[in-house]
Amino acid sequence: MMKFVKNYMETIDGVANYPMISLLIFFVFFILLFWWVLTASKQHVKEMSELPLEDEQPKPTEK
Repeated sequence: MMKFVKNYMETIDGVANYPMISLLIFFVFFILLFWWVLTASKQHVKEMSELPLEDEQPKPTEK
């Protein structure tokens, strides 16, 4: 199976560009995520961290 895939991939022009594009997308995503984490407001982070601990739960509606 892998031999078939390898032979097929060798016939595609510019196939070596795809791993570089994937790496670039991966790198940019994590740089943006890191930037967001550093610039997020402390109040927003505090609200989100306390969200699972809130006691208020919606009451199920009766039919």
